Amino acid sequence: MSASMIRKGLELLSNDLKDAGKSHKKSSQKVSVMDQISSNKKGVRKQIRRLQAHSRAAKSKTTVKDKRVKNALEEYRKKQKKSQLKSNLKYFLGTSYKINEHHTKTILKQNTGRLSRHQPDKPVKKPQEKSIFTEEEFQRFQEEYFSNL
Repeated sequence: MSASMIRKGLELLSNDLKDAGKSHKKSSQKVSVMDQISSNKKGVRKQIRRLQAHSRAAKSKTTVKDKRVKNALEEYRKKQKKSQLKSNLKYFLGTSYKINEHHTKTILKQNTGRLSRHQPDKPVKKPQEKSIFTEEEFQRFQEEYFSNL
């Protein structure tokens, strides 16, 4: 072992021995965070955070002693936004300007896309079905069929 390693080891041991002597004296008083940390050089920050969080949690105990109990429904209604539906409907229905139907069709036509998949389907005209038989043939068939019954 090198001399520097031995010196570092002795420093660490001397720090532990000093801490052991101090702990007996400070048992009645509050121990600071730095006194609670071990002499191990690794993980010091993590130990400090853990010890500080533990001390904070002990201090912040809230009680219900002075608080007034509130109605949950009232709190919910206060936090909800007021509906503007009635005022909006009143405004839009109250306007006297009526748009011409021709204008609405042109606006809708302009807003359709250029691609073929965006175009609305054109109504397909169904061809009228023509029967093979004439009206006279139907009458003859009726007479023959119903006359035998």
